[in-house]
Amino acid sequence: MALTKIRIEILDKSTVDVGKGLLDHFEVQFNPTEYTRTKGAQIAEIGIPGIDSPVLQFVRGQDERLTLDLLFDTTDGGMGEDAPDVTTQTRQVYQLVKIQPATHAPPRFRVSWGSLSFTAIAEQIQQKFTLFSPAGTPLRATVSLTLREYKTLEEQLQELKLQSPDHTKARVVRRGDTLSDIAAAEYGDPAKWRVLADRNHVSDPRRPRPGSTLEIPPLTPGGSAP
Repeated sequence: MALTKIRIEILDKSTVDVGKGLLDHFEVQFNPTEYTRTKGAQIAEIGIPGIDSPVLQFVRGQDERLTLDLLFDTTDGGMGEDAPDVTTQTRQVYQLVKIQPATHAPPRFRVSWGSLSFTAIAEQIQQKFTLFSPAGTPLRATVSLTLREYKTLEEQLQELKLQSPDHTKARVVRRGDTLSDIAAAEYGDPAKWRVLADRNHVSDPRRPRPGSTLEIPPLTPGGSAP
């Protein structure tokens, strides 16, 4: 069975500076021995005088982080003065934190390995060089990556599937949606489109702006917005 290596694919392919020899996807030289995924939540403390501990209130979730170390080594090409520089291997990883000309931001990318599929932007990349040729050329390096999960608002809303009937929800308008379609999906009644139009100040219910976020208010027992 062939060894599967971690694959990194740049999602903003049009922004990659290919003039510098950078690739829109590549595999690492050696797989890591471990990686760590962390996820947290932001919690507010509500202090009430005279009680033993503060009341805790959930504010919002925090993005997931992936951290891992990658080893790169070029000593198989010799260790003399003409030994190959290990940065020819690490520069593909180092580009992940570099600002790209077209977007003025680092690229989005996907890390894939077995069951791991992580869409991210790079928060920090650190190169540590640990072996050198007599001429001072770095031959071995450990690259430490701290990656932050990237999800669009629409992806998050689809994953959460918040169904609480007594809270206002939000929905991102997709191309081709009408307010009647959205009312049918959210309330089970396309005739409730006017509730959405009034709450969101939509002038044309047949052509709401794609990409905009609509508030979906709860309905009273009489079928109107509170």
